Amino acid sequence: MFKILYLDGSCGISGDMTVASLLDLGGNLDKLNEAIESLHLDGVHIHATRGTSYSIAGLNFEVHVHEHSADDIESHEEGYVEHHHEHSHENIDGHSHHHHEHRHLSEVFEIIDRGNLNEHAKKIAHRIFEIIAIAEAKAHGVSKDEVHFHEVGAIDSIVDIVSAAVLIDDLGITDCVVTGLCEGSGFVTTQHGNLPIPVPAVSNIAEAAGIALHITETKGEMVTPTGIAIVAAIRTRETLPEGYKILKSGIGLGKRDFHHANFLRAQIIEELPHAGNDPKNCHVYILESNIDDSTPEELGYAMDKLFEAGARDVHFMPCFMKKSRPGVILRAIVDDANLHAVERALFKHTSTIGYRRIPVERNCMSREMQELETPFGKVRLKKSTFEDIKKVKLEFDDLKEIAEKTGLSISEIKSKILAEKS
Repeated sequence: MFKILYLDGSCGISGDMTVASLLDLGGNLDKLNEAIESLHLDGVHIHATRGTSYSIAGLNFEVHVHEHSADDIESHEEGYVEHHHEHSHENIDGHSHHHHEHRHLSEVFEIIDRGNLNEHAKKIAHRIFEIIAIAEAKAHGVSKDEVHFHEVGAIDSIVDIVSAAVLIDDLGITDCVVTGLCEGSGFVTTQHGNLPIPVPAVSNIAEAAGIALHITETKGEMVTPTGIAIVAAIRTRETLPEGYKILKSGIGLGKRDFHHANFLRAQIIEELPHAGNDPKNCHVYILESNIDDSTPEELGYAMDKLFEAGARDVHFMPCFMKKSRPGVILRAIVDDANLHAVERALFKHTSTIGYRRIPVERNCMSREMQELETPFGKVRLKKSTFEDIKKVKLEFDDLKEIAEKTGLSISEIKSKILAEKS
């Protein structure tokens, strides 16, 4: 079964809440302990305990740093980049900090790489830290390599991020839905003075990754940089399937008292067949309009908005209209559930004042997503079937990611994978 992870950000998110929810979801604590011990961080221990938040039962995840080695203790210095959040979820993801440590991104990567983690887990951890570095660099007008990590780079938060990466890999998660994150309001006290919520790092990550923030009346920081960076690193979808089964749930408790339940709910869900993947005939609509007074840029933006509204497909065809004007025929394919939303987007984001709605029947091959072990790591494989007809296709986004990492072309990667499996 192809697993989809759904992270419900109704109460915000932080690093330790994410780790706790993944452990409660079935992540292997013994495997996690071994991974953390392999980092060789002196005096570090992790604990997972049951608890409640306003009567909601869940799991607490804590990192205890009993002592630091000479290599790990670094003096505090002014002029650092990373914020000191005194009023975040749990004073940076729930841990009490005995020392303020300064590390550059390369030093953080060295700690991660010396651990006995598989390449997929290391890659996730690297990506999370890089996202934070880029966000902080933008906030302070420096390069990402100049960023001094403090709380996020401190040992306990390195453990948070590595733990999240290990558990995501352990649970076999390659598809993740996060529809948005609820954030608090007010100000947070930092080494740079009082800053409005969301703080710059959170705001920059939300902007770069296109993560929706829903501002609430709750006073305080509900979304930490670590938490939203995890989302930015692993999210593959921003909308839930039209129908799904909940296979398992995990609750990760936060430590900040917002005067209401504070937890992150993680669920493994299974998408149910619907109009997009049901081989049976199903009704959909083609919305069609002729347009001759919109620029290519405006039409490109309209296409994005139609997809966001739920269109299954959108395309343009050139045509000639009245007075020999060159124009385009815009066509959008949509089902009943998203018809009104796509209709609104069509009127709002294009110059059209009318369109043609054509009901059609649609028949699709049944589809199943699987994971394939390759020399480059796990690659998703789409298998489509209809009676005795079968088709397989490697997920292009995975191939693209490998190409960017290795410098190989897409065709070279496909050839190597197929040669390995033949």
